[in-house]
Amino acid sequence: MSELKKTSTADWRYLEQIPWENHLTAPGVKIKPYISQKEHYLNVTCMLVKVAPGIEVPEHIHPQQDDILFPLSGKANMWIDGVGDFLLISGVAVRVPKGVRHKIYDVSEELIIHDVFFPALI
Repeated sequence: MSELKKTSTADWRYLEQIPWENHLTAPGVKIKPYISQKEHYLNVTCMLVKVAPGIEVPEHIHPQQDDILFPLSGKANMWIDGVGDFLLISGVAVRVPKGVRHKIYDVSEELIIHDVFFPALI
């Protein structure tokens, strides 16, 4: 486990030292939470999400959280209810409001996403 470096006002860690975990509801998807309510007592969750080619994040909602996604690498399609389908690649910023259905599919290149949930998910 990665050691959390703390100062009086901030903390930091090397993300490569944090192990990938299995996503609780999306088989084959990996997550790497690095800021959480549980650990930091903040009302936000930040994590990396890894989706391999051929894997998808099935249609779902977050009833209490906005989901803000910033793809860092890879290529897939994303669907958001009321918006439609679009290409999910580096350089795209996405906000899915709480309660809105969405999914990630047709992953053709391993997808790494910086994902932020507000209020905190974990």
